Amino acid sequence: MTRLRAFLHAALVPTCCLFLAVRTRAAQESGSAAEQPVVTFKWIHFVIIAIFLVWLFAKALPPVFRRNAENISAAITSATAAKAEAERKLNEAVAKLANLEKEIAAFRATVLREAAAEAERLRKASQADAEKIAAAGRAEIQAAERAARLELQAIAAKIAVDRAEALLAQQMTPAIHDSLFHSFIQALQGRLN
Repeated sequence: MTRLRAFLHAALVPTCCLFLAVRTRAAQESGSAAEQPVVTFKWIHFVIIAIFLVWLFAKALPPVFRRNAENISAAITSATAAKAEAERKLNEAVAKLANLEKEIAAFRATVLREAAAEAERLRKASQADAEKIAAAGRAEIQAAERAARLELQAIAAKIAVDRAEALLAQQMTPAIHDSLFHSFIQALQGRLN
């Protein structure tokens, strides 16, 4: 309220001076005293309306300006925070981009090591499989060789028996046959007794 009073006092002095200057000027321009009160009334009316408007604006405008200033200040604060956040994200992106080459190189090295290890593992597995196949082949060959020997022995025995039978059939005469038959019967009788 003291600001309003100080403002009104400060505005009253220039207004009065203006009023007196205008009145003096009007008096000089118009020679008659009858027109002077009408002009004076107009100026008093003008001064009252001007003081009222100044008071109204002094009362109503500061809160509007204060709210506007607060809104602008809040917007500036918000924009500053958004700008700081954007700069932080930009710096993070730049740092990630700078580290991207290192990460790619590390990833490539890891992939190459893993690929080499996998190739070595596959080579050893292939070698082990080849050794197993060779061992299985040797065992199969040995089994086939044993089977072939057994078959060969059976064939040789059959041939020998057939040959012996054929040889025996050639050399067997009825006298030898009777003699073998009698010796067989005597051997049987000797066993029974």
